[in-house]
Amino acid sequence: MISIENLIYRKLTIDALTIKPGITTIIGPNGSGKTTFLKICAGIILPDSGTILIDDATPRQTDVGWVNEYPDRNFIFVNVSDEIASPLRFRHDTCDSVDSAMKSCAETMGITHLLKRAVRELSGGEKILVSLAAALIHHPKVLVLDEYDSHLDVHVKEKNEQIIRSSGAKYIIRCTQQMGTAIQSDHVLFFDNGRVRYDGTPDHVFAFLKGTAYYPLLWRCGSSKSP
Repeated sequence: MISIENLIYRKLTIDALTIKPGITTIIGPNGSGKTTFLKICAGIILPDSGTILIDDATPRQTDVGWVNEYPDRNFIFVNVSDEIASPLRFRHDTCDSVDSAMKSCAETMGITHLLKRAVRELSGGEKILVSLAAALIHHPKVLVLDEYDSHLDVHVKEKNEQIIRSSGAKYIIRCTQQMGTAIQSDHVLFFDNGRVRYDGTPDHVFAFLKGTAYYPLLWRCGSSKSP
C-alpha cells in the first residue's frame, strides 16, 4: 500500500491518500499538480513536508521505473541499446546478463530494430518506447508514467497497455489525457488546483465528471456501459 499523509510541495497539498496495488490513473487540468505528484512518487523530488511511504519505504528506497512525456530530458546514453541496459549496469549486473536482458526486453517491446540506433535519431514515439523499456528492464515495484502515451498511435498504445499490465510492477501510477485509458484503471484520481478532488474507481470518479471534457467519449456515445 502507498500511504500519503500531510504532503505539501509548493501548491500541491494532500492531507491523506491511500493507493492500493494495481493501476492508478491521474487526470485533471494542466497545472493541477499531476506531474509534481508523479515526481514525488518516483522519488525525483521530495515534498516540503509530509510523508509518502510505499510498503513502509520511501520512494528513494524503492525500485521505481520512470517514463517522462519528453524522454529526451532523461536520456543519458547515445545509443538505444546502452540506454535500455543502463539500469542493470548501474547496479553492476554481469555483462552477459545485462546483454541478455536488454535483448529480451527490446524483443518484448517490439523495438529490436532500434537497438543499434542513436537515441537522437528516433521519432517521438520511438523515444517513448525506449524509455519504457529502460524503465521496465529491472522489474520495478513501482512504474510511474507521465503522459507517456501522448506520442503513440492507437495500435502501439494497445500493445503497450498489455506490456504494462504484464510488467509485474505492483503499483502502476500514470497520468494521461486519454480518458479511454483512464477507464481501464483500477483507481482514478482527479486533481484540481493542487488537490485530489475525486478519488475512487473509474465509475465513481467519472460519475462526478458528466458534462465535462473529462467524461469518456465511449461512455458519452453509449458505446460502453457508463456509471
